[in-house]
Amino acid sequence: MNNLQTLLKDGRQAKDLKHKDVVTITGIDQALLSKYESGNRLPTEVHLMRLAEAYGLNVKQLRVFWVAEKVIGLARQYEIPMEEIMYLAEGRAEFLYGERALEVPPIPTELEAKLAVIDDLKSKWQATKPLNIEQLRKMQEYFNVEYTYESNRIEGNTLSLQETSLVVNQGLTIGSKSMREHLEAINHAEAAEFIADLGTRHEDVTKRTLMELHGLILKSIDRENAGRWRTVPVRITGSQHEPPQPFMLDKMMEDYFIHYSRQQGRMHPVILAAEMHERLVSIHPFIDGNGRTSRLVMNLILLRNGYTIANLKGDNTSRLAYYQALEKVQVDNEPEAFYHIVADAVEASLRAHLALV
Repeated sequence: MNNLQTLLKDGRQAKDLKHKDVVTITGIDQALLSKYESGNRLPTEVHLMRLAEAYGLNVKQLRVFWVAEKVIGLARQYEIPMEEIMYLAEGRAEFLYGERALEVPPIPTELEAKLAVIDDLKSKWQATKPLNIEQLRKMQEYFNVEYTYESNRIEGNTLSLQETSLVVNQGLTIGSKSMREHLEAINHAEAAEFIADLGTRHEDVTKRTLMELHGLILKSIDRENAGRWRTVPVRITGSQHEPPQPFMLDKMMEDYFIHYSRQQGRMHPVILAAEMHERLVSIHPFIDGNGRTSRLVMNLILLRNGYTIANLKGDNTSRLAYYQALEKVQVDNEPEAFYHIVADAVEASLRAHLALV
């Protein structure tokens, strides 16, 4: 694979450096630099560290690619299948940036059985959902407030469910809460209405839609970064996963939308919704609001395929399970636990909707 050579070449070009400039900065011979970028030679660890410093690259992430290349060399020497080696060698960010980014794992039998139950519930919902427009509107309002409350709670918002309802539906101010928490509730409720409208019109998930959703999430909170890719490295507190460097985002997000386009009609909609949620939050393309935006994208996919909003809970136990399942994908490339969490939420939502008709 060309992951390391691409990373080095992209890193140099992102800094607008010529080979001769890099020679001056690092002391590495120009012929060696060309071989490193062409993949004809693997850098020494000393040279790798010098290049990381010169290009402003994440040393740990660069070393992962470097070690993976070494492992690949050994795999070829001993005729070990490349697929097995790369699956073990890559973290999620490296996977999503590499040549296998558009691959998807098989669906386990247990999960297929759960999806069959979900589709049966969906059919019942489609057949019996309220015909009265006002009743349907009231149901949507009820579930959207709960969804706003839980999604914000995952991210640390301390408004209660009742307070969220008062802020969103009546425009009241809660004296003990911050202005940001009020804006988070208002913005998310507006974004939930937005995806409900898009879902009704069967609008697709596009870059424009994504930017609009993120713009709504950060409206009046961070105007400078609302609806824009981040331009700085970020770290996720308490997580082993390191989001990719900013210069990697254009390619990764291009692959993100290609993956979505290819998998529509092939992958079960619930799994596709979970995939697009996880991939977006793992790429972490925004400086803030990635989690809320990822869950909105997930629910837009569900709504446009006839499902109801999946409400991932924000209580301590549920939030921990959610983060652990995400990290299992991001660190070990194992998505099954995350698929189950999303599928369980979809099933619970459908049963809750059916109970009200």
